[in-house]
Amino acid sequence: MNNVSAESKKYNKWIVVLSIVIPIVVAALFGVRLDVELPVFLPPIYATINAITALVLVLAFISIINGKRKMHERLMKFAIILSVVFLLMYVAYHMTSDSTKYGGEGFMRYFYFTVLVSHILMSIIIIPFVLITYVRAITNDFERHKKIARYTFPLWLFVAISGVVVYIMISPYY
Repeated sequence: MNNVSAESKKYNKWIVVLSIVIPIVVAALFGVRLDVELPVFLPPIYATINAITALVLVLAFISIINGKRKMHERLMKFAIILSVVFLLMYVAYHMTSDSTKYGGEGFMRYFYFTVLVSHILMSIIIIPFVLITYVRAITNDFERHKKIARYTFPLWLFVAISGVVVYIMISPYY
């Protein structure tokens, strides 16, 4: 076993734990109701964060294609921070506000729920992909990093963009 693999293996427990705990905690917090009124309306803010995340991911991809590794690294760290901030705001909103029901009908209703369900499922699936991809980068296991990044990038981009689409489609019903 080479040194890089040994170094990245020490993160495996954390990747597994976080990949399981984050979705469970988020789901559990949906059952918690705080009688607090937030000073701002969060959905347009966290939808904007999703849009910025998508842009940052594309810029990071362009950076690495052009050999700008340091820029790529900074952008990817920023994308992770944006995703964490999004998640915190999303949970805070749902702990303090009633869920909004989608009011569209016909094809648009089916389209909305297809996008919503795929967004939710992919947002759970992407957690270990992002963590593994990140660990492979910080442990300088770039060959394996590139292999998984081929899957992580489009999945994460889908999650970011579909989050914006869900917001745009439900925003008339707030």
